Amino acid sequence: MESVRRFDVTVAGELNLDLILYGLPEELTPERELLADRLALTLGSSSAIFAHNLSVLGGRVGFISRIGADPLGEISAQRLVEGGVDVSRVRKISGTTSTGLTVILPHTRHRNILTYPGTMFEMCFEDLDLDYLASARHFHLSSFFLHRALLPRIVELFTILRKAGLSISLDTNDDPADQWDSDFWDVLPLVDVFLPNAREACRVTGLADLDAAVERLAASVPVVAVKLGADGAFAQKGKQRFTSPSFQVEFVDPVGAGDSFDAGFIYQYVRGADLETCLDYGNLAGAFSTTRSGGTEAFRDREHFRSFFATHWPRPRTEGTEMHESLTKAKR
Repeated sequence: MESVRRFDVTVAGELNLDLILYGLPEELTPERELLADRLALTLGSSSAIFAHNLSVLGGRVGFISRIGADPLGEISAQRLVEGGVDVSRVRKISGTTSTGLTVILPHTRHRNILTYPGTMFEMCFEDLDLDYLASARHFHLSSFFLHRALLPRIVELFTILRKAGLSISLDTNDDPADQWDSDFWDVLPLVDVFLPNAREACRVTGLADLDAAVERLAASVPVVAVKLGADGAFAQKGKQRFTSPSFQVEFVDPVGAGDSFDAGFIYQYVRGADLETCLDYGNLAGAFSTTRSGGTEAFRDREHFRSFFATHWPRPRTEGTEMHESLTKAKR
C-alpha cells in the first residue's frame, strides 16, 4: 500500500444522475399523462453526493466507481470533476448495462424514488484499486445494500483498509429488498462511524424503539451518528450521547440532505474534531443542501456556499450540542 496519504477520504460507490420531477399529482393515476411543472437533472447517488460535497467543503477526495459508456456516465463523472473530486479510477465499461438513473417524484408528505441500478449492481472487488483507496486517511461507503457484486467481499475490503491505517464510515441508506441483512453485523465491527437515519437504525436492528436500536449499534461501533431531519441529529459514543439541533433555512428540497450531513460530519471527523463539532457541521451541510434542488446544486453555487457558511459557521456553542452521560430519549 502507498504510504503517502494522497487523500483525506476515498470512496468506492455508485455514480449516477437524479431526475427530479416536481408538481406531479399526489395520486399517480394509471394510464394518464401526468404533468410535472418543473424538473431538475442533478448529480445523484449517495456516494457521489457525499464525495462531491465533501470536496467542496475542502476535503481531498478520491472516488472509485463503475459506469457505462453512455452520456449519463459521462455527465455524472464530469459533475464530480467540477466539484474537485479525483475520478481517475472510475471505470467506464462497454456492454449492455448502462449507467444507472434515479427518478424522484416529490409529494407533499412523501416521495416516490424509482431507481434503475445499472452498473452500480456490477461494481465488484476486482474494480477496486486497493493502493488508491488506501492512500487516504479515511474510507467511506454508502448504499451498503445496493453493492450486490461487492457485498460478499466488503469484510475483506474493510479489513485490508483498516490494516492500512484508515478509519471507516458507513451509511447503509435504504434496503430496496427490505431484508436489512447481507452480513451487516459482520461488517459493523470494522466500522468507526455508522451514519444511519432514525428509520434505518431501527430497520437494521429490527427494533422499533430508537434508543434501544442505537444502544445495540453502539455496542459494535465506536460512534453512531443518527440523522433526525428537521430535529437535527445525535451521536452515541459508548454511554455518552451528544445532540445537535437543526439549522433554520429556506427549504427547497430534501434530496441528498443525509448524504450532505455525512460529508459535513466526516469533514470534521478526519480533522480530529470533537463530536459536537462533527454533528453541528453535519447539520449545517445537510441544511445547506436543502436550499437548492437536488443533493449537490447548493454546493455547485460557490458564492451561495461561501455566503451561507460564513454566516452560519462557527455555530455558537449555546445553540449547538449538549452531552448526556446516560441514554436519553431523542426526538423523532
